Amino acid sequence: MASALLELYAEDCVHRSMPFRAPHRGHAELAACPRRPCAGERVSDVRYSAPLVGEDGVAVAEFRVLAQEDGVPSTPAGCVFVRFDAAGPAVETRDYRHTVEGHREPEGTRFFA
Repeated sequence: MASALLELYAEDCVHRSMPFRAPHRGHAELAACPRRPCAGERVSDVRYSAPLVGEDGVAVAEFRVLAQEDGVPSTPAGCVFVRFDAAGPAVETRDYRHTVEGHREPEGTRFFA
């Protein structure tokens, strides 16, 4: 899965997974990113909203994940912001998320089908 994900990113991409955490720079750091925080996690369902796309190459989408973290049900949900270059690959991404215990749908969202 990591190789398929990396194909969507420019070689010199920058990914910020948390606002106060140092960014992951380039393919090698990005490839290591998903494995580190999710080592004890099993994912059963992932949903993304249709992206909102601006004329400046920036897209925003909400996401919701149903997971089990060390056997305890959890729901991470949030937004991902992506900036694309003219050739198409993502050059910069930023995630904002919050996790609650149990499996829940975000309140008041109209984006998930």
